[in-house]
Order: sequence, then structure tokens, then C-alpha cells
Amino acid sequence: MAQGSQGGVETTPHTFGEGYLFGVPVGGLGLFPSVLISVAVGFAAFFATTCVAIFGVLLYNSMTRHAVDFNVTYLDVGLPVGLIVMAVALVYMVRLWVRGLTRKA
Repeated sequence: MAQGSQGGVETTPHTFGEGYLFGVPVGGLGLFPSVLISVAVGFAAFFATTCVAIFGVLLYNSMTRHAVDFNVTYLDVGLPVGLIVMAVALVYMVRLWVRGLTRKA
């Protein structure tokens, strides 16, 4: 038997919608937390991409007997991805912050 909710209204967690990111409310944050989250997401993307690129270059070097320099992993792969992800996150978070300011006014 399925159990009904009280009052006949179904409540579901906010997973999609304005001001929510994976169910976490981020619409009410200020400017500094928004910038801080954007920088943190950019760093995480940089380190994750660099790690994957290091293993990729390691496999490529061992399988083809070439000597690709590991500086390529963070200069040509990790840094651009980290900067792009940080810029996109910054635009999204600042847009949410501005929307919060305009709704209150």
C-alpha cells in the first residue's frame, strides 16, 4: 500500500530550479561566498583534469615509447579547463546573486 501525504500535497526535494544546485540552495548567498565557491570549483576542475591528463600522458609515453613532457598536462590541459570552469561557475553564481538582489528591491 502506498502511503499518502497529509493534506494531499506531495512534497519533493528541490533538485532542479532557480537557486538550487543539486538540491543545495545557493540562491541566497552573498557575493563573497559566490566568488569563493566559483574559485573552489575551478581549482577542483583543474586538479581533476590534471590528474587524468597525467595518467593519460603516462600511458601514452609507456605505450608509444615517446617522451611527452608532463608540463603539457597542467599547462595545456588542466589550466584551460580550470579557468573555463571557474569562469562559468562565476557567471552562474554572480547571476544568482544579482537575481537575489533584484528580487529583494
